[in-house]
Parts: sequence; C-alpha cells; structure tokens
Amino acid sequence: MEDKLWPPSKISLNPDKRVLFLTKDLDLIRKQLYEGLNLKMKDLNIDDLLDDINTDVMTPAWVCFDYDPSKIAENAYAGLLHDGRRVFDSHALKNGNFEVIVSGHRKGTGSSRETAPQCEKWSGIRIVIAASFAPIHERNNINLGQLMGDHSMLQRLQGGESIHLNEFTNKYDPVTQLILENGGIFPFAKKLASGNIELPEINKNPHPMTMVEKIISKKLISKDSSQGFVKPGDAVLASVDGGYSHEFTTAQVHEFLKSEYGEEYQIPNPPKFAVFEDHLLYATGVPRFGKFKDKIQTLRDMQNDFQKHTGVRDYSAINGVSPGICHQVAREEFIDVGDFIQATDSHTCMGGASNALTYGVGSTEYANLIHNQFAFVKVPESIRFNLKGNLHPGCTAKDVILHILWKYAAKSETLDRSMEFGGPGLSSLSMDERATLCNMATECSAKTGICDPDDLTVEWLMNRRNGVKREDIVDAFITADKGAFYHGGVHTIDLDEIKPMVAHPGDPDKGIPSDPTNGAYIDELGIVNIDIAYAGSCTAGKDDDFAYYAEVTKAALDAGLKIAEGVDCYIQFGSKTVKELSEKNGWTKMFEEAGVKLIDPGCGACIGAGPGVSDNNEQVSISAINRNFQGRSGPGKLYLASPLTVMASAFTGHITAWSPDLFS
Repeated sequence: MEDKLWPPSKISLNPDKRVLFLTKDLDLIRKQLYEGLNLKMKDLNIDDLLDDINTDVMTPAWVCFDYDPSKIAENAYAGLLHDGRRVFDSHALKNGNFEVIVSGHRKGTGSSRETAPQCEKWSGIRIVIAASFAPIHERNNINLGQLMGDHSMLQRLQGGESIHLNEFTNKYDPVTQLILENGGIFPFAKKLASGNIELPEINKNPHPMTMVEKIISKKLISKDSSQGFVKPGDAVLASVDGGYSHEFTTAQVHEFLKSEYGEEYQIPNPPKFAVFEDHLLYATGVPRFGKFKDKIQTLRDMQNDFQKHTGVRDYSAINGVSPGICHQVAREEFIDVGDFIQATDSHTCMGGASNALTYGVGSTEYANLIHNQFAFVKVPESIRFNLKGNLHPGCTAKDVILHILWKYAAKSETLDRSMEFGGPGLSSLSMDERATLCNMATECSAKTGICDPDDLTVEWLMNRRNGVKREDIVDAFITADKGAFYHGGVHTIDLDEIKPMVAHPGDPDKGIPSDPTNGAYIDELGIVNIDIAYAGSCTAGKDDDFAYYAEVTKAALDAGLKIAEGVDCYIQFGSKTVKELSEKNGWTKMFEEAGVKLIDPGCGACIGAGPGVSDNNEQVSISAINRNFQGRSGPGKLYLASPLTVMASAFTGHITAWSPDLFS
C-alpha cells in the first residue's frame, strides 16, 4: 500500500477498480463480492446503506490476533453475519478489486481498534464514503492517509468527474489537512520534525471555554510557550501526561516504530507510559479462540519485548493473574485531575470521572505520540448534561447512560463531542458511578466524557495517592467558564425520572443493528428468559458495582434463593483492589454460596474472550458490559443492563428490574 504519489492533487476513480456498497440488503453485498455486480450511487439512497457499522464487524477480536495489517486485511468484515454465516469470506474484500467502500451513518462505531480501517486500506481501499463517521474511527482513517467523502462526491466520481484533493480535506482543520495531504501521520510527523511543515499560530485571545477546551489550552505546545485559548475545530499540538497500551495493540505500536524509526528506536519519557496485560488472559479458554493460542502468545511476547525495549511501566499478569483492566487500574493509580491521557482503547474516556481529559486513539497515533511526545488534537465540540435529583433504589448510572444513548446518541447529538456531566445531581453519584457515565461516552460515539470536580473527587483521590495534598488537588480543578458555548446544547436530566432500562439486541438480519442505543424500559419488555448473566468489565467491575452485586445477592440468600436453574452467572473483578475489597467485605464468599462463578481481574466476555460468552444463537444474555454488538460476546442475543438488573435477573431467570423488596 505504500504509494509515494498518494494522494494526488486530483482524485478520480480508476476504471480498472470497483466501488463496494455496503447495503442493508446483505444479498446485494454478496452479489457485488462474488457475482461481479456493480452498483451506482445515483441508483441508490443513503437509506439503502448500512448504518452503525462497528469495528467489531470490520475486524472481530480474533482477526486482531494478526498484528500485520496485510494479514488482517485477509479477513476484512469477518464479523458481518447473515443467518449465522459470514457475508465476507476470507480474502473477499482483497480479491474484489475495490478502491472505494460506501456505507450510511456513523461508520466505525465501537472499539478504537485501528485494525478496522487497516483491513480496508490493505485490501486496496483508498476512499471511504459515509454519511458520518465515529470520531476515533475517522481519526484512524486520517492517520492512515485514507480519504473520506460523502455520497454526492461519490456520485460525481462515478460520473467521470475528477475532484480536487482539497474538497476531501477542506472540511478539516489546517493540521488535519496537512496530515491527509502528506499521506498520513507518520510522513507528516517526519516533515514537521525536519522543518518542512509549519503549524498555524495558536489563538491568544481569551474567551470562555468548556472543561475539555481548558485542559487542551493548558497543554498547548507553542513556539513562544505563551497561553493559548482553543475553540472547537482548532487543530493543535499538545503535551500528554501519560498513556498506555495493552496486548491487543502493543505489538502494532512496536512494529510501526521499528518500521518508521529503525530497530533501535527509543522513546524520550518511558515513565509516562505503561503496558497492560488484561485483554486476552482468558481467550484461549473460549473454544473459538483456542486455535489462536500461538498468535495470542506472540502478542504477549511482543508486548514484553516492547516493554523491555522502551522501559515503560509494566502491568503484566503475574502467574496468569492481571493487576486489572487497564482503564480501572489507570484511574486507581495514575489519572489525576486536569490530566491529558491517551491510550489504545476506546474506553480510555473512563478516566474523565476524575476531571481529566482521556480518550482512545489508534496504534499509529499512539506510536507517534509515544515517540514524538506530542499529540495532534482537534478540539471537539461539547454537549453538557446537568443532573438533578436522585436515582431510585433500582437504578444506577448505567440506566442514566442507557437513557442518554437512547434519547440523545441515537440522534447523533453526542457524535464526536465531549460529554460534560455536572449539576447538583452529580454529587449523588459516586466516583465509580461517574466512571460508568464517562466510560460509555464511547458508546455514544462521543470524543470523551468528563465530570465536574467536587469534594468527592478530592476524597477519592486522597485515598489512592500517597503524599498528595488536598489543596493541590483542588488547585488543579478544571471547571467550565461562565459563558462557555455548548454546540450540543445544555440538557437537564432528572435522576428521579430515570427508570431501569436495557439496550436490546436489535435484529441485524432485518437491518436493525445490535447497538447500545436500542433503549427499552424493563417494565415494557414482557418476560425475557435468560441463559447467562454476566457482571464485570471496565464498565461494571468497580468497587461500587460489586456493592450492587452484593446487595442483590444478600437479599436473595436471605430469601433462600440461589442463582436460577439453567442460568450461568459470572462476576469478573475489574482489578486486584476490587477483588481484595470483595474478599475483605465477605462478598466473595457470599457470591460463591449463591452459585456465582467468579473470574479473576481482566477483560473477558466483553470482548468475547473469556467465560460468560454465549455459544449458540438461541442463548440470551443479560450483561453489565458496554456493548451488545452482534457476535461481540458470542453468537447469542445480548441485553445490556445495570449491575442491579443483571444480578436480579440471575436469581429470577428472566430480565428483572431490582427493587429492595423483590425477593420478599
């Protein structure tokens, strides 16, 4: 795919290449792949095209075991299923001779995995057409030098027109334009380092700013080190306070750096960065992943090589037990108020609960960051949610974010925006509950989530940081300026009105995607019997989540109940500190008495790589994880719900909202 001439100054279609339309009618995709059918944009409507294509569809977890992009491309779109079988056979996209791929709204939702755009690029795709893109996915395309356009541009191209490159780039900020015009972030960074590119001047005129804007402004890198004031759409360079990668991504980071800067490359500030072994600890215990044992071990070995080569902080598993999920451990140990953190995982935004700017990036962007010690930042727009009131006993922050997903994210109101959480109701939510809100900003296709700081922020950090002073934490508080502008508006959420919710699994075979925006109230579901109840993941493996699990379990045991017959119930610890808390409080013993299967810290069923995944299409899961994409946690149907709902359902055998008198 290396092409010194790409992109040219004028873009036109190659008459020897093809355009692939990802249609809601999956049979039409098959006809394009295997029967030579060629479609025209002028004969289609945007509504005919697939929306919400997530990165799990483009490159399921098992595809990511191949860190080499050319190998990844062989199984492009392996997660797009119809009647239980792949629409894209192995090599189908590569062998189809396509240079353009076309879809509908919100292309690339879900995980930050850069393997998704890699599978397209290394299959020959040069131009990606969609009505809109999920923010991390869009950035990954930019970093790889992939051009993105809309459907009207495609119609012009298919009509024989040549379109000037700046039509593809002028919608972006000046820095992003330069990245695309130079073929991606690595060639851009090299030209910048050599003095062949000069960045735009920073804005020095004061104006009211949101929390995220203020953090970025504090981290600006400028020629004269003067104070800057950013606004949405600005492209700047910013210093980063830390970052991390895990065994699913580190191998690519290591290989990219060796390829770009030589085998003996070094990074300037290793203590600022870390590696985690958390994602694949239990993968080989899942039948469909067992055959990838050698590839998984290769990823572990390469991460170890990277850690030894660079000297970054090491959070490897010891005797097969991980210190915990990277996002949970990071907030416990080193994400502080006002920090700017980037990592190779979309749920990095979980750190926003601590009044920090945290979000996920792809392997290419992270490799550049860790080597060159700065990040390219496009300042996002913001949307604010002011909370008031108090949640009912059967509700948690998970129900709040499911409400936001259903009411706001489904309408793209959160798309590519920073989600601010504040208001008097925020004080009623613990730091762990705030982490749930920020964690699932990713599911809203937002850039990140961030919470207002308060006394609770201080107390939580004081209990986890040695030698830190209260006044230092308070002095670091980031709050929005009076008069700050919110492009997404300011919305009030009355916690008193929140009801227990689920996100239902949709019906992908009928064009209804499996998606966290599929909100439904539990009291309107009817009876939905379950086979699996899974409690854990970064979203639901925290201290307070375990307190919820314990509350329900104690009530059930007091009523003489155990996990319902025919239901497998799993609880997975988010970190070793959470496990220690559970043991100290006697919760672990209680869970075991009830028939719960406990799993050591780490990722697992959330990414389909551990106990708790379904093993056939007929199974129904109720899960406290963050995503219900088809196939993500096995082939069955998956409902997302709160920790309280998951545990209550485990004892009743069907989806059930919790109330303190449920088992009375």
